[in-house]
Amino acid sequence: MDKRLNIAFVWHMHQPLYKDPLSGEYLMPWTLYHGTKDYYDMAALLDDFPHVHQTFNLVPSLIEQLNDYASGNAKDKYRQLSAKRAGELTFDDKVFILQNFFQANWDNMILPVPRYRDLLLKRSHSSAPEDVKGVVRYFVEQDFLDLQVLFNLIWIDPLIRSRDSSLDALFKKGAGYTEEDKRVVLDKQIDIIRMILPKYRDLQEAGIIEVSTTPYYHPIMPLLCDSYSARKAMPGVNLPKERFSHPEDALAQLRKGIALYKETFGRPPQGIWPSEGSVSMEVMPLITGEGIRWIATDEDILALSLRQAVRRDAFGNCYDAFLYKPYTIHAGQGSVVAIFRDHVLSDRIGFDYARMDAEAAASDLLTRLYNVQASLPDPENHLVSIILDGENAWESFKNDGHDFFSALYSRLNANDSLKCVTVSEFLAQNPVAEPLEWIYPGSWINHNFKIWIGHQEDNTAWDYIAEARAALVAHQTSLDSRSGAADSSSAQAIKEAWDQIYIAEGSDWFWWYGDDHSTMCDEHFDHLFRLHVKKVYKLIGMEPPDYLDIPVIMSAVAIRPSVVPTAYMNPVIDGEITDYFEWLAAGRIASRGAGAAMHRATDMSGFIDGISFGFSVDALFLRFDYTGDVSLAGKDWNFSITFMKPKPVKVNGVVKGTAAKVVLYEKDIGAGQWIEAGPAGEVGANSVVELKLAHALTGLSPGVQTQFFIHIDSAVNGRERWPQKGFLVIDVPQENFETENWCV
Repeated sequence: MDKRLNIAFVWHMHQPLYKDPLSGEYLMPWTLYHGTKDYYDMAALLDDFPHVHQTFNLVPSLIEQLNDYASGNAKDKYRQLSAKRAGELTFDDKVFILQNFFQANWDNMILPVPRYRDLLLKRSHSSAPEDVKGVVRYFVEQDFLDLQVLFNLIWIDPLIRSRDSSLDALFKKGAGYTEEDKRVVLDKQIDIIRMILPKYRDLQEAGIIEVSTTPYYHPIMPLLCDSYSARKAMPGVNLPKERFSHPEDALAQLRKGIALYKETFGRPPQGIWPSEGSVSMEVMPLITGEGIRWIATDEDILALSLRQAVRRDAFGNCYDAFLYKPYTIHAGQGSVVAIFRDHVLSDRIGFDYARMDAEAAASDLLTRLYNVQASLPDPENHLVSIILDGENAWESFKNDGHDFFSALYSRLNANDSLKCVTVSEFLAQNPVAEPLEWIYPGSWINHNFKIWIGHQEDNTAWDYIAEARAALVAHQTSLDSRSGAADSSSAQAIKEAWDQIYIAEGSDWFWWYGDDHSTMCDEHFDHLFRLHVKKVYKLIGMEPPDYLDIPVIMSAVAIRPSVVPTAYMNPVIDGEITDYFEWLAAGRIASRGAGAAMHRATDMSGFIDGISFGFSVDALFLRFDYTGDVSLAGKDWNFSITFMKPKPVKVNGVVKGTAAKVVLYEKDIGAGQWIEAGPAGEVGANSVVELKLAHALTGLSPGVQTQFFIHIDSAVNGRERWPQKGFLVIDVPQENFETENWCV
């Protein structure tokens, strides 16, 4: 008997709709660039490993955009400015390019390319508009032409580049590109996009992969069905003004997604990944009613549904067989099978293996799978589900993850102990699944819906949708009552308005609202969300409310650290915590967490784990603490501290291992530019980075309030902002500080 353990890799491929509903222009280019770098090759890799069967979840909003780019009609500002002749770029064009054409993993995609690295150094680490405007004059036409080519070229998968003679030659050329060279790269982009969906169709027809789907615009279905479902995991949560309860919207999104799937793949889908693994019992009848055979979510949902903890040893190995079984949920007139991701194995790929040697990473995963296989008396009846984001992690890997995949898939392709299957393939071989009477309402992130509801920004967005939806329903009802049926133009406008509602219900806008996540594109997401809601009103002939012209994001949020200094201090600035008492009295700015591939289920920090701060009578001290897995070789990064009060000054720091320097910049208010003013203070780098800033430089003094924020740029983890939104507010202690805080 075959005693091999079944492994189901489910790669979730998703992009929100980046198109401006008014102009029709894509405001962000990530469907195009992940299309050329990730979507095709993730599937095409399996040509060399036909026994490594896998499941790919393609979100319908991604498919829609791939089709748009493949048609050649997509309008994309990044692509338009890439195509524009370098000699015809305006000043604003150049600022945009210098701000945005370094959006790639510096360590793996930019620094290995000498010309690209030099252009980055010429711009400097800062992408702030005022900084970029000050350096535009140093870039000549050839610089911009090379940057246009390199940005688009490095976002093409290295395997595709190496196998295409023209792309390979251009990559090896490295610099001195021509307009004709650029045209080749831009044409190849569209050629690659056109290959993606046919590749998935061919592999599915061959039985090597299964393609699953998601409700069309990736909404959190439980919240559409009933926003009060958030209270199960978060009893004290603040919810939007009005209860949102529209299961008909969740059903419409599900049906719309299934329709596009059928159109694309010529068959109905067998399974879905509910957006963000979000489930509730209210959602189940909608899913069973559409003939969906299986769904997937996270292990925490299973544990809470069974009221039984998933136990693991000190190395994260699970020894509970119940995690590795499918379960049947009966709802409505049918049933659906649920599988549950092992989030340790999934997170090892998404967050940890990029920092390991490819062979060692593959060995680690295989060893963990062998441990599961050995722990089960009947492994052939069990399924280990490894489910994660299918595009964002790979730029953190060397060679876009190909070394890791080659090492892993070569060992899985003909393995006597492990068998890679699609989800439907496993269910066909194991048709009996244990019943699950009830499923806990939550998502794959911390088994709740905190990312998408509860914060003031999230709740405001829900209220905006609810108000626009109510206006649309009232308009539709009014038309029906007057004429019995709307004329064709009115009916089309109503159809389009409903589509705008469904787009606004997508999870991605809420992902960036609140204090959970932040990106340099926050404002774009906020702008797009409000445009979609605005268009609902425009389509039904109403003036959009004025509040839709105001950003939902509360950029000016004052945040006070929860731990404040208790005494004056005077640490030695040497990059080491010299003794226990040196920073004992310091305050602490806590990490809010960061992640490389969407989100990690457990709270984690980015490159810097935390920042301590304190004062002497005449100076501010800051200490940056690395995360525990950052080696000395990885300590090559930059930071900037921007003081808003008491006066606008900025401190830029560069750290290279144990070498560091800091430079002070003062704001020329009239010119709107930062002017270098000389060295900023003392800095020491080693196991930590310590910084002393004299009050004379920053304008601080006892008793005043300072407001500032910190940017951190590391090649390993990208750009972080502390705090993620708003600014820190800290009171500089009075001279009687120690007397007031003294106690027996």
